[in-house]
Amino acid sequence: MPDRRYRVLAIAAHPVQYMAPILRRMAIHPALDLHVVYCSLRGAQAGHDPEFGASIQWDVPLLDGYSWSEVPNRGSGGESFFGLRNPGLRKLIRGGNFDAILCFTGYLKATFWIAYLAARRAGSAFLFGADTTTLTPLDGRMWKRGVKRVVWPMLFGLADQIIVPSSGTRDLMLSLGLPADRITLTPYSVDNDWWIQQSVQVDRSAVRASWGASSSDAVILFCAKLQPWKRPLDLLSAFAKAHLSNGILVFAGEGPLRAELEAQAAFLGVAGRVRFLGFVNQTQLPAVYTSADLLVLPSVYDAFGVVVNEAMLCGCPVAVSDHVGAGRDLVAPVCTDLIFPCGDTEALAAILKRADANRGWLLELGHAARKRMETWGPRENIAGAVEAIERAVTRVGRRRGYSASGTGVSEPSPESLRKIPE
Repeated sequence: MPDRRYRVLAIAAHPVQYMAPILRRMAIHPALDLHVVYCSLRGAQAGHDPEFGASIQWDVPLLDGYSWSEVPNRGSGGESFFGLRNPGLRKLIRGGNFDAILCFTGYLKATFWIAYLAARRAGSAFLFGADTTTLTPLDGRMWKRGVKRVVWPMLFGLADQIIVPSSGTRDLMLSLGLPADRITLTPYSVDNDWWIQQSVQVDRSAVRASWGASSSDAVILFCAKLQPWKRPLDLLSAFAKAHLSNGILVFAGEGPLRAELEAQAAFLGVAGRVRFLGFVNQTQLPAVYTSADLLVLPSVYDAFGVVVNEAMLCGCPVAVSDHVGAGRDLVAPVCTDLIFPCGDTEALAAILKRADANRGWLLELGHAARKRMETWGPRENIAGAVEAIERAVTRVGRRRGYSASGTGVSEPSPESLRKIPE
């Protein structure tokens, strides 16, 4: 039994299908008295998702099994600093007697600073982190690297404990000079048990038949939003170069690149062997992963890529570009040959050829993938979170004693940090 029970408030922008199972487990953990506050209910309620280009409502329960409430967003709802502004958090935090605040909203939103300042005033430990593994910005503006290198050590130094979801992010924080004892790994995870249970119930032959694929065909899968940074066109190009006589390429996902992908498939002469499933909801995904032979994620940027977790739990091996965070933690322990240089379609085509020529190799990789996931899931995530909370609460207690001696340390203000580039 734990030495004490911590009263914890978790702040999230909106319900997320990956987080709900974690929150349910945290709610029954003997060391935690958890309440979750959402800044909006997007995802739990039907609404347009601009990245999918469709109206989305997840078909798994997002709000069951834990205590939660919504604090109204008084912001614009857009992507600006004031797009997410939830002033009701002040009263909730100041009057809630929380030991710790877990903040999952980004620092480029007003809500983050509302929560941070309220936590400081209430004497609650404040925990936050990042998921990126690089200082390189997605928009290619390299001047931001220098700004981040100077400002991020101050920014993340505000955290009583920094929580990171991958070893790549942990190493990035260390490279910025942040002390190791201030950083805790809380692995990016999904509901491992659910994915495995759903996978074993799949009629693989029937699903493959619906795609026009036989047992002898090599089914290559892309499962993500059809967005430029996911680079689905790289996979299409590699598939065409591989000349798999019995290969089928399946795109599960929706987004602005769909029309271009369809046109390019026709131009490359492979349209007859390419399937577009459109948006696939959560309960349908286990059948998709279980029925594929290899998942490929060729992204130029993916902080982690939880589709890797999902596929591996379903026994589907995964190939990723070297810009995908999950490559280091999940794919490399299974097979380093499945990691290829981002944008190198020749290298990816070689992987596809090898997969097609050696199905026994793929079967072994599928078993190894499931084995890898035995030590990367909710159990490890929650253990890390509890450890981080314990460290943060202890640190706040020490800081109070230090502050009482009359020595103060000035901290950067939210006004000075709001323009930090992503």
